[in-house]
Amino acid sequence: MRVRFWGTRGSLPVAQQAGAIQAKIAKALVAASGRAFADEAQATAFAAANLDFATFGAYGGATSCVEIEGGDGAFVICDMGSGLREFGLDAFRRIGLGHSRDYHFFLSHLHWDHIMGFPFFGPAFDGGATITIHSGHPDAETALRRQQDEISFPVPFDWLRAKFTFVTHTPGETFQAAGLTVSLATQHHSHDSYGWRFEDAAGKTVIYSTDSEHKLDNMESEKAFETFFRGADLAICDTMYSLGDTVSLKQDWGHSSNVVAVDLCRAAGARRLALFHHEPAYADEDIQRMHAETIRYEELVRADRPPLEVICAYDGLEVEV
Repeated sequence: MRVRFWGTRGSLPVAQQAGAIQAKIAKALVAASGRAFADEAQATAFAAANLDFATFGAYGGATSCVEIEGGDGAFVICDMGSGLREFGLDAFRRIGLGHSRDYHFFLSHLHWDHIMGFPFFGPAFDGGATITIHSGHPDAETALRRQQDEISFPVPFDWLRAKFTFVTHTPGETFQAAGLTVSLATQHHSHDSYGWRFEDAAGKTVIYSTDSEHKLDNMESEKAFETFFRGADLAICDTMYSLGDTVSLKQDWGHSSNVVAVDLCRAAGARRLALFHHEPAYADEDIQRMHAETIRYEELVRADRPPLEVICAYDGLEVEV
């Protein structure tokens, strides 16, 4: 399986301001310390070897959209955040190379940051495309149509040419879609959200679990999540806040922390954790620091157990599972 991250921010899209980019350039020039480079390739090689990711790269600003490749050749996409527009453009490129025009979407929930990319999804205007939208919410179609009402958007849903099918699934149900075995679990979030578990024919497993608040005083619910996450090769988890925020200032805001994600993945025997749904107020340096702190926490609680690899999702990241 291959996982592509097209959007990794939470709540709303963000763009880097000029000052942030200028600071990265200044830091890179200081690190270069007067070196001369024959061409851009040499400069890139130096930057990759000597600069941290927050300086040389960027975590991105698009909201939740993750692609999972590894089923029967259909496109499999989790959520329709603003990252969906970029995915749609790349989908056209791949279709030109012979890729299927069949799309399966799996929605965590219907809040705007998770569906706002859909009106800009080019393949929805392709009369030869088939789009199946899987959700735990029976009102998923209502939500997508409503955001394209004339008061909000100039192109109504009924102008889209693709063939649409909406399917509502029951938590705990296991079903087949796009060549994958799929199940869903209810998560604690306003109007509910749903985590998704995907398994391919070889037994590789990816968990997509965002906008889920894990309650430390409800261990029965946490045991159910441990079962849902059991043995995952990759768990993509909502780590929007610090642990301090989740138990104080932002309790009942519907999100979780990096510490809780590590504990849950450890208890479930997951092999790799991807930090996801980054706080929109965080600069690249803040996200990088949280990543480092999460790795350190995992090392402290590891004891004699196998390591849990902790990666930090960013727009454009590809992960082999």
